[in-house]
Amino acid sequence: MAQPTESAAEANAKQRGESLAAPAGHVVSPAAGPSSFDGHHPPSPELISQCVHCGFCLPACPTYMLWGKEMDSPRGRIYLMKAAQEGECEITPEWVEHFDTCLGCMSCLTSCPSGVQYDALIEATRGQIERLHRRPLRERLFRRLIFNLFPKIGRLRILRLVLTAYQRTGVRRLLHRSGAIQLLPRRWRAMEALLPPLERYEKIPAFTPAIGPRRRRVGLALGCVQREFLSSINAATVRVLAAEGCDVIAPGEQPCCGALLVHAGEEKAAEALARRMIDVFEHAEVETIISNAGGCGSSLKEYGRLLRDDPAYSERAKAFAAKCKDVSEFLQEIGLRAPRRPLALRVAYHDSCHLQHAQRVSAAPRSLLASIPGLELLEMPEGAICCGSAGIYNLTQPETADSLADRKAGHIRVLEPDAVATGNPGCLLQMSAALRRKGLRTRVLHTVQLLDASIRG
Repeated sequence: MAQPTESAAEANAKQRGESLAAPAGHVVSPAAGPSSFDGHHPPSPELISQCVHCGFCLPACPTYMLWGKEMDSPRGRIYLMKAAQEGECEITPEWVEHFDTCLGCMSCLTSCPSGVQYDALIEATRGQIERLHRRPLRERLFRRLIFNLFPKIGRLRILRLVLTAYQRTGVRRLLHRSGAIQLLPRRWRAMEALLPPLERYEKIPAFTPAIGPRRRRVGLALGCVQREFLSSINAATVRVLAAEGCDVIAPGEQPCCGALLVHAGEEKAAEALARRMIDVFEHAEVETIISNAGGCGSSLKEYGRLLRDDPAYSERAKAFAAKCKDVSEFLQEIGLRAPRRPLALRVAYHDSCHLQHAQRVSAAPRSLLASIPGLELLEMPEGAICCGSAGIYNLTQPETADSLADRKAGHIRVLEPDAVATGNPGCLLQMSAALRRKGLRTRVLHTVQLLDASIRG
């Protein structure tokens, strides 16, 4: 791979005894040639050029923190994008691996002084990978399983019934006590470990009236995994919104928002889901569309970019995205009306990556938790570092994901909180699994569940 002119990146790498030259396994052309990307929205050269390789992203990047490898940092990955864009590097399995190991946590967004839009770059690159790179058969089959299951509400509903029986009949307990669970492939064990206790399913009404004078008419994005496996979060969200004077519309026919697909480069499938979401919520005629999942909310707010090529939906997508707000962001905006009752709890707050870095919503959930009488709010060490959930990352890269989650569990052990609050279901499942591995009984809750508990007393 051709070297750039002397830069901060090169100088810093040399100080560590590293090189920004292509790692082993990368095929490098002796001179620039045709781009290795296709013509469908490749990573923008203008956005790539915004990176000045200053290195401020390095301490914010989870994979660089774990491994200290330049090509597994945001600026290293941008360097690889540039090389492929200019025809200096082919899309080899080794090249792809550097992007597969990126969590897409967007911590680099808030640490970058140049405002590099890494979110747009990584999503464009992953779209290129899924079109141009043929993965090994086992990898293709596993990813097909994920994308033909998690975004499909009906299939998840059947799976929930099966897994409820798996838990309640004692089969799960038997597999773990006997050690037979270790016979499963690593990725299947990772999926099983994330399974939460499946309690009573709470069905969300299509319409919930405001309590007291109505202030707003809002729609609720129900999610996919959250709708079926963490229904109590949606139920708590509806109760809090109603208590704060909102009519809540929760259309049962809404699909998955497509966030998992967008973040994995599956653009076409994500676009189809986005169109269906827009159709459903246009018919609902709501003023604001509420998300209670950091990753989902991030994608909902980017529908304008996702559907920019669709003449029938591009403007509608922008209008839809402008209505989307995280539940904590919305509640802070309208102001709190419902009385709070005391909760004598020490609560550690964990920032969801896509809520903190992509949506830039950080103060609102802390403010809401601080509004609860008797609650002591604790800050999590390494608050900007991902817990390892990151969409499907904890399934496709379980070893790395577990390393990050165990690191979070270690911080929680030191803080000794009564509970951990977060704003994303993936984080909740990931940290709960890590705490179980460490033998800790600390509960991980959604921020809105604590608000609901305080309002209901």
